[in-house]
Amino acid sequence: MSGIYIHIPYCKQACYYCNFHFSTSTKNKAKVVEAMLKELYIKSQNYNDIVETIYFGGGTPSFLETEEINCLTEAVFNNFKTASNLEITLEANPDDLTIKKLKELSKSKINRLSIGVQSFNDHDLKIMNRAHNSKDANRCVKNAKKYFDNLSIDLIYGMPESTLESWEHNLDIALSYNTNHISSYALTIEPKTALEKYVEKGLVKLLDEEIVFKQYKLMLRRLSNENYINYELSSFAKDGYFSKNNTAYWLRKNYIGIGPSAHSFDGISRSWNISNNNLYLKAIEENKMYYKTEKLTKTDQYNEYVMTGLRTIWGISLDFLKDNFGTKYQNHFVEKSKKYIYSKHLILKNNVIKTTIEGKFLADGIASELFIVKLNI
Repeated sequence: MSGIYIHIPYCKQACYYCNFHFSTSTKNKAKVVEAMLKELYIKSQNYNDIVETIYFGGGTPSFLETEEINCLTEAVFNNFKTASNLEITLEANPDDLTIKKLKELSKSKINRLSIGVQSFNDHDLKIMNRAHNSKDANRCVKNAKKYFDNLSIDLIYGMPESTLESWEHNLDIALSYNTNHISSYALTIEPKTALEKYVEKGLVKLLDEEIVFKQYKLMLRRLSNENYINYELSSFAKDGYFSKNNTAYWLRKNYIGIGPSAHSFDGISRSWNISNNNLYLKAIEENKMYYKTEKLTKTDQYNEYVMTGLRTIWGISLDFLKDNFGTKYQNHFVEKSKKYIYSKHLILKNNVIKTTIEGKFLADGIASELFIVKLNI
């Protein structure tokens, strides 16, 4: 199984919390799309894996014209071997998804929408500097359900000034639409963002971690009661609707990244494209190097397996550790895990270690404690 991630580096405006690569200038948009088409051809050479998922991320992929999305999709079909049940996801913002746009997309090869609602609360949306309001969000999800069965919405919890009650109201609205997938993330302060500056200046006050944890546990309970499966820390799906893209990423399957700042992974190395639209365009046009590559050591691969595995329902297999990394790595992991099993943040069953409900919220921190920084074992 492999996937293709296509990064669309354009947005109408900058969300205060976002540190992904994007531009609000569309001066060279058509040329950048052409460069991405060329990159698809370049990376298809000597690539024999069957592509099972295409994911348009960003940025704001719905910012593109449907014709541009179709061109990129067709380039995948023309240059790669594709599965018959290929999942093709488009991230979209509510303000872009007009009825006209939804009709166009429903006639394309896009078969899954991931809508960046983030919140159904206008106050939250203003703090984030989102381009849509709650009315847009509700209208968009309601209309999207008429055209797409495979539909996901994004939500953010832990918003400044939010309460357990306001978060539950958000969940009430989200669950009323009965979408088959919900992705929900805690608000994080990323470096070099407007939100970081506002927090530093005291203009925005973050929630206490205890309240954020309560919002997280409320979400787990409410979504579980509605038969959503929490297959990855931030991903919830009805049975049969796990995102193939998300699953492939967290199970460390191969994927190709296309476009400015896009990352690729082949199991033993990672590469990342230039995070500058004009420099990316120039390098592609002049047939120059447009990405950097890092070969992962055995320890790097172990750390990545621990980081990704603890976030998922599949957990960390002790047998897999032994077979793929050796007894020393397995022993290190088992020894370091003991205190978290004792504190009931981790659980061992059938030779697989997974996070508990309390452990899920701390999964990334626990993983860092289980990493090998320097191999002295």
